Parts: sequence; C-alpha cells; structure tokens
Amino acid sequence: MTWMLAEAVETLTRAERMHRQIFSLQRSGARNEPAWEPPIDVLETEREILVFVALPGVDPEMVEASIEDGILIVSGRRVVPPQLRNAVIHRLELPQGRFERRVQLPAGRYGVRQFVSNGCLVFSLTKAG
Repeated sequence: MTWMLAEAVETLTRAERMHRQIFSLQRSGARNEPAWEPPIDVLETEREILVFVALPGVDPEMVEASIEDGILIVSGRRVVPPQLRNAVIHRLELPQGRFERRVQLPAGRYGVRQFVSNGCLVFSLTKAG
C-alpha cells in the first residue's frame, strides 16, 4: 500500500513540475517577447535520438527548428484558431503566443527528420558515423 502512495505523490509532483514548465513565461532573446516552453520527451537508442514536442493546435509547417552549438532549438507560435476569435471562451488552458524549447544534445553529428505522431512533433536525430 505504501508503494501506491509513493507512486501517487511522484505522479503529482511530475504533473506540478510539468504545469509550471508549460506555463512559465520566458524572455526570448531574439524578439524579447514572452514565450512558453512546450513539454518534451527525449529518448535515445543506439542509432538515434528522438525528441517528442507536445504542440497541440500548432501547424507543424509553422515550426522552426535548428541545431546550434549542440542544442536543438524548436520555436514557433500558437494562435487562437480563426473560428474561435469571436467565440465566448469559457476556459483557455493551452498556452498561446510564441514558444521556444532548447534541448541539449549529446556531442555528435545528426541527420534530422521531422514528423507528426499522436499530437507531437517528433524530431528523429539519426547518429552519423
């Protein structure tokens, strides 16, 4: 029974940390405007690093990504869909505006492929050599 309580507390702690991370405002150096950070999962196999970026409601074509000095930088903007601009909003929990997420990568060279899977923008970084 104790392990269930410990697991529940750990889950709540993770959820709280994720909530703070998603909704914390950051200053974007390039545009000096508020930004939010989307949550990510980073997994590594023998041949690749997979970065899953949760971006519900964001057009993948409008997302910019680059690798600079060993850091994957993913940025873009989430905007209210046009059909909702005149709607009465009862709850708006998904963050809006400019976002940016920086992910430190292990040293190396990578071939980059991007695709969408289950509501996440996925970056597959295939290890070169």
